[in-house]
Parts: sequence; structure tokens; C-alpha cells
Amino acid sequence: MLLVFDWDGTLIDSTEKIVRCMQLAAEQVGVPVLSHEAICQIIGLGLPEAIAELYPVHDAATREAVRQQYVHCFISVDQTPSPFFAGVEETLHRLRDDGYVLAVATGKSRRGLDRVLQQLGMEDFFHATRCADETRSKPHPQMLHELLAEAGREPGEALMVGDTHFDMAMAREAGMARVAVSYGAHHREQLLPYEPLACLDTFGELRPLLATVKPFIHAG
Repeated sequence: MLLVFDWDGTLIDSTEKIVRCMQLAAEQVGVPVLSHEAICQIIGLGLPEAIAELYPVHDAATREAVRQQYVHCFISVDQTPSPFFAGVEETLHRLRDDGYVLAVATGKSRRGLDRVLQQLGMEDFFHATRCADETRSKPHPQMLHELLAEAGREPGEALMVGDTHFDMAMAREAGMARVAVSYGAHHREQLLPYEPLACLDTFGELRPLLATVKPFIHAG
């Protein structure tokens, strides 16, 4: 079975870092500094799409200035990687030992994901990864289609795990089963309408859940 994970807010506790960098970028450019909640709502999108959602009335040049300032800020503060959520690292290793094929589908840039994977010593840990700047941003299902093709799996042989309604919508559109986590950027109430198999309060709950749902998902 292919397991596809979102990165920020699902595996890595980076929400506060993302929010603060977006607020600092807004201050630098001189556009309105938005609330924590407003910025959380765009986590999961590709960066250009996220900024367009946050600043729809501003012109392209202004949005590009925000993007550049955000990237500069994030690279500066991300020299120390954000930590895994509790139970993530151990569970990922156990899942790989169990024979699952592991992949990442993220709104991060390729440069950003490669940087953090290198910092964590996980460059070769995942079977495949897709980033928003090399395919279409969530919630479009293209990155899942590409990961399925690379892994040689059908949608019924895969599961998406994520913390945002973008993850859930993407998986549903791709015809994949999905599991939500409640501790990330979006509230449980935003995730449940997409009919996840479960909404987990801790990442460590995933492995025992898989043992119960695997008979209903065709193992590849």
C-alpha cells in the first residue's frame, strides 16, 4: 500500500513558523498583517496560490514582493528544522519496516523540501515526493496522480494523510482513501465533511488504524 503524507502540519510542527514569516513579510512589503487564523487557512497551498488567497485585491507585483520576503524570512528561520510532531519519526520508520511505500505531497517548494530532508538526514527515506512548484497545487489531484504512477499503484491501493481540507479534497478527487489529523492547521470541523476514514488526534494512532482499514483497501 502507498501512504502519502502532507508535510507541514501533518509530520512537522511548522505552523507557527509559517504564520510568523507571512506576517513579517507583510510588514516588510506594507500590506495588511493578517491574523494567525487567516494564515492557517492557506497552509497547504503552493506559495503563490496562498498569497493570492490572502491578498486577492493586490496586484501581481505586490504579491510577488510578499512571496520573496516570505521566502527570505523562512530560509533564515528554517536553519533549525521544525520538529516532528510526537510519534511521527518512530511511526514512519515502523511503517516503512512494515512494507508500506511512503511518499510526500506538499505545498512546499522543491528547494524547501529538499533542504529540510537533508537537514533531517532523510534524503532517501521516502519512495517519492511531490512539491507544489513542480506540479499543480493542492487541491488539484495531479501530484497524487503522479505519485501513484511513480509507485505503480492504483488509487484503491493508496491512502492520503493530511491536516488540511486541501489534502482531503485532493485525495477525494483522486479517488483515494484519506485520514485526517486534528492537530495541524485546519480544524476538525473543516476536515470531517470530506469523509476521512478517521480524524486522528496523534500521529501514533495511524499504524493501529491501518491494521483495521487495510482489508478494505486493496494492498498492492
